[in-house]
Amino acid sequence: MAYVEGQTIHDADSHIMELPGALNSFIDPKYRAAFVEKTSAGSKLFEYFANAAAQHDDPEFRAGAEANILLRKNHAALGSFRSQDRVAALDHLGFASQLVFTTSCLSNFGLEQMGEIELSIEAARAHNRMMTEFCSVDRRLLATGYVPLIDRARAPQIALEALRLGAKALMIPSRHPAGFSPSHRELDALWALAQEAGVPILFHVGGEEKMQNAYLENGLPYVKDFHGGNENFTSLSFMSIPLSVWQTLSALVIDGVFDRFPNLKFGAIELGASWLPSLMKFLDSGVAAFGKEERLQTLSGKPSEILRRQLRVTPYPHEDTRWIIENSGEEMILFSSDFPHVEGGRNPLKRFNDSLEGLDERIKRRFFRDNFIDMMGAGLDPALHDVASRAAA
Repeated sequence: MAYVEGQTIHDADSHIMELPGALNSFIDPKYRAAFVEKTSAGSKLFEYFANAAAQHDDPEFRAGAEANILLRKNHAALGSFRSQDRVAALDHLGFASQLVFTTSCLSNFGLEQMGEIELSIEAARAHNRMMTEFCSVDRRLLATGYVPLIDRARAPQIALEALRLGAKALMIPSRHPAGFSPSHRELDALWALAQEAGVPILFHVGGEEKMQNAYLENGLPYVKDFHGGNENFTSLSFMSIPLSVWQTLSALVIDGVFDRFPNLKFGAIELGASWLPSLMKFLDSGVAAFGKEERLQTLSGKPSEILRRQLRVTPYPHEDTRWIIENSGEEMILFSSDFPHVEGGRNPLKRFNDSLEGLDERIKRRFFRDNFIDMMGAGLDPALHDVASRAAA
């Protein structure tokens, strides 16, 4: 029996768990040595999981995959790094479709911040090859392509290549590129491309500006995160997650990007959502306070109305989802499982249903189904809108 039965649920956030060196074979050979040299430190995080392939070859381990579909996490989860296994995992989960993100490449290895323009672009292109190949085994798996903004002229080219490979959505960093705003006019070609293709622009945790290390120097021992590592993800660093996307969305609205491309959808994925009502109110108050600015006088409506029209956001399962919906908009909020990451928990469906208790069934349907379909546009085959119509490619 699948985890989801009797209803259509689309999953706006899932991941692959790359094994060490997984991206290397997708890198252009001309850049491979430089890429390995620059990113070798980051690969140490995955050395602990080097025996994962052998574990997944164990018949006894595989026999328990269905019963443990949401209990086994990270590399231990079925389909976490083998695409053929992901088809079975999706059958066990029962989701109508699943947006699929990277794990190890979410920050593009910090190459953009290092000023490694060529290498950052080649890493992004390799990521897009890897993701589309992984998802090609089943049309329910919706690959995300990454577009670095560091080179404004080449961003549309990278996006077009990703779409031609089979990407169904385009991910950009929520932090600003070095030296200019994400709302820069020379990026209009990127937004135009995405709007014409009918696919969303997504932000995802990992692409934000991290909390400054100075905040960790409090005179006490460093706090280990729930993965057991050092200062990776704690209650304090968690607080900085929405700051970059808050600023980027503000720039995109105020500088008119949303209005110039009114049919382009944006998604904030695994960045939480409790900040959303405040952003909407703060933007509205800011526009009211600085209303004499010419750029504000040309906006199509209040910023909150513009965001309701074009932005979709996934809350964490531990947030008060009902409160977020009631204070932002029922058209804005999406379900996500974060499979197979630990953060998604063992029963996300129950946690979200508990939080949504008392809401009209129509609103729940929007959360689990309709808002995702609206965000994905042409990136989601109409045949996949409902579970009864889904089929493997």
